[in-house]
Amino acid sequence: MGKIQTSKVLDGLARSQALRVIEDVYRREKNWIQATDSEIPVHIDPEGPYSWFLATVNGQPAGVLRLFYDPPLELPAEFQVSLHQDVDLKKMAQQGRFVEIGRFMIRPEYRKNMLVAIRLMGIAVQEVVGRNYTHFITDVFQGEPHSPLQFHTRILGFEIIGSHLHGELNCSLTRIILTLDILKAYQRLREKKNRLYWTLTEGIRGALDQKLAA
Repeated sequence: MGKIQTSKVLDGLARSQALRVIEDVYRREKNWIQATDSEIPVHIDPEGPYSWFLATVNGQPAGVLRLFYDPPLELPAEFQVSLHQDVDLKKMAQQGRFVEIGRFMIRPEYRKNMLVAIRLMGIAVQEVVGRNYTHFITDVFQGEPHSPLQFHTRILGFEIIGSHLHGELNCSLTRIILTLDILKAYQRLREKKNRLYWTLTEGIRGALDQKLAA
C-alpha cells in the first residue's frame, strides 16, 4: 500500500510536487487546462483565499486538492446553472460558511488506493474546521470515468443540489453541484465508528464534538 502522507502546500518543493500531479492529470490525461505553472502561485499566501494540499505515497506525489474560501455561491449566467427546486442560494449563504473543493485529483497509479483521497479530504476537513467553516461545495463532471461523484455522495455524504453546463475547465460534460454540511456528516460517521470515521476525523474529533454540543 505504501506510506501515505498529506501536507499543506507552503514551499517550493511541495509546490513542484503538486504541479507534477496537476500536469499529469489535468493537462496531459484530461486536457482540461492549457498550462500548469499558473495553477499554484510561486509565492503562497497561507492566509490567502486558496489552500492547496498534497498527498504523497512513499514520497512520490500522488494527489492534490484545492480549497477556495468564501466562494460566491451564485455562478455566472453563462454557466447555465439549474438548481433543484428547494435550493435557495441566498439562504444557504446566510446560514453557513462555505469552502469550495476544486482541483481534486489522484494520479492514475494511485487511484485504486482510496486512502489517498480520504487522507486528502481529512487534511482539508482539519483546515476548514480550524477556520470555523461549516460547509463544503463542489462540482464534479457527470459521466467522467474518474469522477469522484460516487466517492463524494456514497462515502462522504455530499448532497446534489443542481448542475451547470459550463465552467472554467475545458470539458463539455455537465457539472454536478454538491454540498456537504460538515457537522451533519460527522454525526453520521460518529454513529458508524468505522474506519472512515477514524481516518477522516483524526485530530479534530474533539473540536467537532464541541461544535455539536454547542
